[in-house]
Amino acid sequence: MSAVSVSDSEIAAAARLLEQGQLVAFPTETVYGLGADAENPAAIARIFAAKGRPSNHPVIVHLAPDADLSHWVAAIPAQAQLLIDAFWPGPLTLILPRAPHIPAAVAGGQDSIGVRCPAHPVAQALLQEFKRGRGGIAAPSANKFGRISPTTAQHVRDEFGSGAIAAILDGGPSEVGIESSILDLTRIGTHGPLLLRPGRISVAQIGEVLGALPGLPDAQAPRASGTLDAHYAPHAPLVLVASATLPQCLEHLAQAQRRVALIHWSALDTTNAQRVLQLPPGPMPFAHAMYAAMRQLDERGTDVILVETPPQTIAWQAVNDRLRRAAFGSTGTLASLL
Repeated sequence: MSAVSVSDSEIAAAARLLEQGQLVAFPTETVYGLGADAENPAAIARIFAAKGRPSNHPVIVHLAPDADLSHWVAAIPAQAQLLIDAFWPGPLTLILPRAPHIPAAVAGGQDSIGVRCPAHPVAQALLQEFKRGRGGIAAPSANKFGRISPTTAQHVRDEFGSGAIAAILDGGPSEVGIESSILDLTRIGTHGPLLLRPGRISVAQIGEVLGALPGLPDAQAPRASGTLDAHYAPHAPLVLVASATLPQCLEHLAQAQRRVALIHWSALDTTNAQRVLQLPPGPMPFAHAMYAAMRQLDERGTDVILVETPPQTIAWQAVNDRLRRAAFGSTGTLASLL
């Protein structure tokens, strides 16, 4: 999965730093995580401080493939085991009842906890070395709260500089490029499984394993990572524009002498955009490149980042989810620029 080699000594040093309560950024197949000892409340607090993240917003605990899940959760329903057997290691997070002895800080004060087993070889090596494979690493994405998730080690360096993070393990670009699917199983008897966040593991794949599609969350669903209305956002306003109206929109912005960056996937006239990135037209390759493209175009002097709206199909569900949240705070931007 990774073209970049991380030495055994680097893995061992990073594990020791985690055991000392420090923060370590590391690659997963989804995005880079900002890791801390999931059983150390002081270390978890360092994550929240470094990210500027609200303390009631839970983080996901990453576990080694052979970890004892019962140490972390109070119950493992049959549906959870089916999903674990089908998708772990991989980009699926399960929300389960938190074991009472696990610090509430990692769950944002809730009685539930998010757990997953990452597939990236560097993440797995780190988890096997940390506490001899019996620890968990709490790791939200390694970026400031609400901003674009990092898919390379350089993105993490750009985001934090030096000081807050004790070590960054460079495992190359993340393969998936967007965060894990999150499935709530805490109310399985009354509500069934609920999809809190779409990702590479699709609702169809989950439904095939469980025999029924997961439902949508209600107001009582647990809080989960990356599910706020505004998230994954660049500094410049990001606006989604339909393919049919993009050329006219670009022309109007050019007439208003606005500096425009554009991410698109179809063949169209991009003459009136100052900076342009065309991403692959398929949902998985688009997702892989999306965050890096947003970071590349998000520079001082850009008035707006336009993104050609992807197809509104189930295959694009995760991409559209991230773009909708990235654009949430930009309502009214085009009107103000024209």
